[in-house]
Amino acid sequence: MEKLQNIENIIASGDLSRAVEALTEMINNGSEGLDDLYFRRGKLYWRLGRRSEATSDYMKAVALNSDSPAARALENARDIEAFFNPDLYNP
Repeated sequence: MEKLQNIENIIASGDLSRAVEALTEMINNGSEGLDDLYFRRGKLYWRLGRRSEATSDYMKAVALNSDSPAARALENARDIEAFFNPDLYNP
């Protein structure tokens, strides 16, 4: 898809917020491959530090396609969120 290539170019330029906006537009327009679009946007949200939005997008992608790579990303995100090390907070 030409649009996805344009988004990859935006990501390569470092403008992650603009890439999120472009993916959101594609999602809202009901483009094909919604599971992939949610996964891609979730990865960008993760890179931007917007963890809950990333996890939400991973869940949407998995709901649409259980074989999506978002399933592994969701598992990793949940592992990271569940990690707690009291030594880091109480030296």
